[in-house]
Amino acid sequence: MAKKNSKIPKPSKVKGKVSNRINNATHSMNPDRPVKGKGQGGGNVRSRATIQRLRMYKHFKPVRDKNGKIIRSAPFQSVLASGTVARVEPDRRWFGNTKVVSQNALQGFQEEMAKVKKDPYKVVMKPSTLPVTLLNEVAKYKRVHLLDTETFENTFGKKSHRKRPSIKTGDLEVMVNKAEESGEKYDSNKDKDLVIEDDGMRKEALEMIFKAGRSKRVWGELYKVIDSSDVVVQVLDARDPLGTRCYQVENYIKKEKQHKHIIFVLNKVDLVPVWVTQKWVAILSAEHPTMAFHASITNPFGKGALINLLRQFGKLHADRKQIAVGFIGYPNVGKSSIINTLRAKKVCKVAPIAGETKVWQYITLMRRIYLVDCPGVVYPSGSTPTDCILKGVVRVEYVKAPEDYIPALLKRVKKEYMCKTYKIEDWKDSEDLLEQIARKSGKLLKKGDPDLPTVAKMILNDWQRGKIPYFVRPPESEVGNIIDYSNHS
Repeated sequence: MAKKNSKIPKPSKVKGKVSNRINNATHSMNPDRPVKGKGQGGGNVRSRATIQRLRMYKHFKPVRDKNGKIIRSAPFQSVLASGTVARVEPDRRWFGNTKVVSQNALQGFQEEMAKVKKDPYKVVMKPSTLPVTLLNEVAKYKRVHLLDTETFENTFGKKSHRKRPSIKTGDLEVMVNKAEESGEKYDSNKDKDLVIEDDGMRKEALEMIFKAGRSKRVWGELYKVIDSSDVVVQVLDARDPLGTRCYQVENYIKKEKQHKHIIFVLNKVDLVPVWVTQKWVAILSAEHPTMAFHASITNPFGKGALINLLRQFGKLHADRKQIAVGFIGYPNVGKSSIINTLRAKKVCKVAPIAGETKVWQYITLMRRIYLVDCPGVVYPSGSTPTDCILKGVVRVEYVKAPEDYIPALLKRVKKEYMCKTYKIEDWKDSEDLLEQIARKSGKLLKKGDPDLPTVAKMILNDWQRGKIPYFVRPPESEVGNIIDYSNHS
């Protein structure tokens, strides 16, 4: 009979090694550690395979002695005799982050990807996970292929040729004849380097009012809105969509901010016929998603469709808490009015004149969508003062000679609509028209002289506020310069 207090004998040591012994250490890298209860963290225990993988990460280099001799080889590195064939172990962990496709499959993928990028109504969900270098192949086209035009011997070899200067003539007589011919064609009026005496006549400097919307402060506000927005809504005037389009900002977003989405919103569709709106939407939809809109708190048009589109963009960015939608465009196109329409109350200051919005501001549309209002920006596209006034960029009351812009206005509007608006039968020229309107409306100075500047400002204000019927025809339906929509109510 064995004693009750007898101890179990420990395993014997053989030549410095312990046999049949379990390591009871509680270290997390010990596969034989005792498992604790669920309340003590035992529910999440590293397995033996996980411990081996972590040891591989930790000991990925061989251990060497002070002389540089390998004492313990690195994982997956075995020592073979000299002259034998060595192979890499076919372990999946070496190739876990790579994928091999055939050339035909890659080419087909490139073609399909190009079609998706050109389609404005399709969005790439995760462009960061795509092999961009294989899709664009920028290095292939940026690289200078010198040996395609010149041989290696002529360029780098022993018989390389120096580039000689390009001389048009090799003979002195031919050079003299060409100099005489160029002297005969010389025109002093086209010579910009010629010194001319000052006769006191110079071109009048452009008025400061025509530089509205081009200051550094306004451009700084624009770039703040672009940087903080996930979706950029470009508001266009339905009467002149191409004239109020921002090509510079579109190119900037396409090059520098490719992850941002652009939407066109045709505002003021109530001022143009339906067929004009339909054609402009069809034309602009080929580049970016385009929607027709009428900004009105009480009787809007296109409000539900725009909100649904913004919700779809919110679902595309499901990984973010909220998205910001920035509204940009020319002055007086109705950016703040659209925001007020979406909120169904007045949250932004609006006015029928340009430059009412001074700084950008955040407005909450719903829990995940924020709207950003931006001041109107005029883009340096070479527009004349007449274009600035007729586009509604500047305030008419600040213009010095408003009657000078009435002839350009009369060229864009059919005569019968001016007659219906101001109830005048006929006129000889723009000055005669202003005089008749002045006498009819009582805009007279002392001695009964007509107040032409005041009447001209009144007509230009009516033009900017939509009281005078006007629109630019779509490219398919242009017939001359006269705008006629008598058959389309």
